[in-house]
Amino acid sequence: MSAVALVADIGGTNARFALTDVDAPTPALREMQALKASEFASLEHAIEHYLASVGVAPKRGALAVASPADTDEIRLTNRAWSFSRSALQRTLRFDELRVINDFGAIAWAVPALTQADRETLHGPTSGPLRGPVTVMGPGTGLGVAMLVGSVEQGWQAVETEGGHVTFAPIGDEEQAIARWLNALHGRCSNERVLCGAGLAQIDAVLRGVAHDIEVKPTLRDPAEIVAAALEGHDVAARRALARFCSVLGSVSGDAALIHGARTLVIAGGMVPRFVPFLRSSNFRERFLAKGRFVAYLEGITIHVITHPQPGLLGAAMALRASAGAGA
Repeated sequence: MSAVALVADIGGTNARFALTDVDAPTPALREMQALKASEFASLEHAIEHYLASVGVAPKRGALAVASPADTDEIRLTNRAWSFSRSALQRTLRFDELRVINDFGAIAWAVPALTQADRETLHGPTSGPLRGPVTVMGPGTGLGVAMLVGSVEQGWQAVETEGGHVTFAPIGDEEQAIARWLNALHGRCSNERVLCGAGLAQIDAVLRGVAHDIEVKPTLRDPAEIVAAALEGHDVAARRALARFCSVLGSVSGDAALIHGARTLVIAGGMVPRFVPFLRSSNFRERFLAKGRFVAYLEGITIHVITHPQPGLLGAAMALRASAGAGA
C-alpha cells in the first residue's frame, strides 16, 4: 500500500487539499491547493480535479468535513454538497477513506503544533499539552471539538456539534442581536453569532440598520468589518468586532466548563486575523465571568492556532492514527 495519501479540509467556502506521507517520521503536507467550493458541483469533482492537477493516484485518504461525519451519508452544513463515503471510496478507488468532522480534525492537529504554530493569550507558552482540550473557532460556521488523553497515553479527538448550542445573550446589545437573529432564523444559536455572517449581523444591529423581514437589509462584508476595525477609524466596525470578541469569550468559557478543559485552543478562519485586537478586548473578562468558577478558569491555558492549514494537518494525523503510526 502506497504511503502517499490524500488529505482534505472541506469547508463551506473552500476545499483545501494536500498530499502526505503516512510513513514519514513526522506529518508533512505537500502539493497544497485551495479550491473555491462554489466552482464545483460536488466534492467528488473537486477531488478529481485536485488529483489530476498533481498527477497522483493515492490509495488512502482522510477528509475533514464541516458537518457531522458519523454516518455513511454526509451532508455539509454550510454547502449544498452531499455524498456517500462508501460510494466515494469506490469511485476514487481508495483502499481506505476516513471522514472526520472538520473541528475534530483540528483537534487531531493540536498535539502536532509547535510554538511557531500558535499564539498564547494566557498561560505558559511552552511545556506539555494539558488535557482535556477544548478546540473551537468561528469561520463560515462555529466549530467545537474536544481532545482527551495525555502526552504519555496518546490523544483522541471527540467530534461535537457544540456550535449549535442556544446563544445566551448578556446585556441589552446582545439581547438586540438575539432578537434580530431569532427573527431571521426562528432560533439563535452560538454559530449564528460567532461566524462571518454573524459579525455582519452584529455590525448591522449595532449600527441601527432597520430590520424588516420583507426587505433584506444591506450588510457589510465581514472581512471589510475586520479590516476597518483594525485600521482604527471606523468606530462602528470596532464596536462590532469588540462585541464579537466578548461573545466569543463567554462561549469559550462555557465550552471549557462543559469539557472540564485545562487548555482552550481557538482556530477557524477569523480569529488569527485579529489576535492583538482579541487580546485587548473583553474576551478574557467574559471568559472568566462564570461566578464561582473564576479560579478554575484562570488556570486554563489559551492558545490561538496560527498554523496556515490545521485542518489538513489534523486529517494527516488522524490517518496516521488509523494506520497505527501514532497520534
